[in-house]
Amino acid sequence: MLTELTVEQALDQIRRHAPLLPAEELPAARAAGRLLAADVLSPMDQPPFDRSPIDGYALRAADTTGACRERPARLTISDTVYAGGCPSGPMSAGQAVRIMTGGMLPPGCDCVIRQEDTDLGGETVEVYREMAPWDNYVRAGEDFRTGDVLLPAGARLDAAAFAVLSSAGFDAQTGTVRVRALPRVAVLCTGDELVYPGSPLPPGKIYDSNLTFLTRRLDELGIPQVAGGQHFQDDPELVAASVRSALEQADAVITTGGVSVGAKDIMHAVLPLLGAEQIFTRTRVKPGTPAIFSTVGGKPVLALSGNPFAAAAIFELFGRPMLAALSGDPGLDVQRTHGVLRGSFAKASPGRRFVRGTYAGGVVTLPAGHSSGQMRSLVGCNCLVDIPAGSGPLSDGQTVSVVLL
Repeated sequence: MLTELTVEQALDQIRRHAPLLPAEELPAARAAGRLLAADVLSPMDQPPFDRSPIDGYALRAADTTGACRERPARLTISDTVYAGGCPSGPMSAGQAVRIMTGGMLPPGCDCVIRQEDTDLGGETVEVYREMAPWDNYVRAGEDFRTGDVLLPAGARLDAAAFAVLSSAGFDAQTGTVRVRALPRVAVLCTGDELVYPGSPLPPGKIYDSNLTFLTRRLDELGIPQVAGGQHFQDDPELVAASVRSALEQADAVITTGGVSVGAKDIMHAVLPLLGAEQIFTRTRVKPGTPAIFSTVGGKPVLALSGNPFAAAAIFELFGRPMLAALSGDPGLDVQRTHGVLRGSFAKASPGRRFVRGTYAGGVVTLPAGHSSGQMRSLVGCNCLVDIPAGSGPLSDGQTVSVVLL
């Protein structure tokens, strides 16, 4: 078991021990936002026929040689084609076909002139400019051809992707797609002191906010949950049995509490009862130093501190990369940027520290409270400021690295 890891070393271990889940076949209507696990090939050309991109007249460029307003070319109108219709036959020299946007182009034409460059004639039309072959001419397959990769593996099924599928005739209501699986996660919180919100609060007890934070955060990230979020007393046998039961349904378990060195820090007893392979314990980061990462039967178990902000911060730093590795979805992983600090942070940071903040337009501001037991000051925050070990107080105007939430 490794100990005293840097954040980067811990992330490397998490990614090594959180195996990519097998892909799954889903009805497309239930797969919005998911990542494709295989290329989708086009079964057809799009557009499926040569078509006009404008309202105008289909004709032969050679019939417009030298045409201008003073000396227009005059052509006989042989047909009219609307979007959704078909030409009655091929065109001949000296003829034009009135055509609307999206209309199928007749055989024999090689360009389309916009109606503004004509007299909008009825039986004949005067053309006021010279055209070149293939002007305003959209060929069949211009967007994609039969057998082309319509959407590559790894593409996200967003509105644009569904529109492309529809344009190739794919019915999202009845068709299926092969997508990367989302991990099913169970959340378990430990602590004799915890009481469910809504219950009477006896002396010495506190309401459990960790369970609420983690389950709602997983909801925000679109991660399915199983085994029902629960909290348990500090009983190693009971917690071990609950984790074991959760892992029958879950691909990963996240716990809070019991990871430090106190008399009731039970996760050090729980994990051996589970036969866990303990990958690391303790990282060089504040808050959340004593977080433990293990695997049980090849499934990851991330045990977080019971301090509310510590649990929230380490979930963002370690939990999200774990979910990203299991799902193959980089959108779930840690996202970083830089910003300019407005205000200051008075404490020195002998060790690496993450503090809550708000990032907007390249500017980072910090709330007033930074205790790991405080959650109120996290409200409205959308980033963690990454303060390197050995840093002095942060000053106004300083450039800082941030993790986006």
